[in-house]
Amino acid sequence: MIRVMVVDDNAIVRMGLCEALALKPDLEAAGTAASSAEAIEVFRTERPDVVTMDYQLPDGNGIDCSRQILEEFPDARILILSAFSAEEDIWNAVQAGAKGYLTKAAGEVEEIVDAIHEVASGGNFFPAEIMLKLERRKNQRELTPREMEALRLLVRGKTNKEIAHELGISIDSVKQHITNLRVKLDAADRTQAAVEAIRRGIIQF
Repeated sequence: MIRVMVVDDNAIVRMGLCEALALKPDLEAAGTAASSAEAIEVFRTERPDVVTMDYQLPDGNGIDCSRQILEEFPDARILILSAFSAEEDIWNAVQAGAKGYLTKAAGEVEEIVDAIHEVASGGNFFPAEIMLKLERRKNQRELTPREMEALRLLVRGKTNKEIAHELGISIDSVKQHITNLRVKLDAADRTQAAVEAIRRGIIQF
């Protein structure tokens, strides 16, 4: 019997997944949680075989929650079920230690069940479209912390002068950060860099 803990802030989603699990002879619900803090407490009590983890939670996100669970329980097997499918979201999930990633829009019940079985057996479950995004992300250059700060302000529509003031750096330094961002994001100008950052999920609103 595979014991599955369901983490989602939507009560209907939690109920629906638990009902789907009940229809499978080798699966059973092992607790539910609606927040990150609750998920950690329920995991400690139930010690499930697999966790289906929502990406967005009211007190944080499923990636940080997964990381906290895995720090305490390195053998935990976590499957992300998310409404988000940007490259950065998927990459962050894998970096945190998730064994699978499904989007809620594409994830049919049977696919979720297949993913649970695969993750429970020690494997990974990443559909083809998710793997494609992971491969693209692997080939991208990492942004430095300072570049990320400049990018957040750029996306908010700040000018070079305003970015320089907020970061406490010179305008020449800001211009260099913007140039680096354009190169790393393969963008023709600052506007396209902002658009690309949002599309990839590097910056979220």
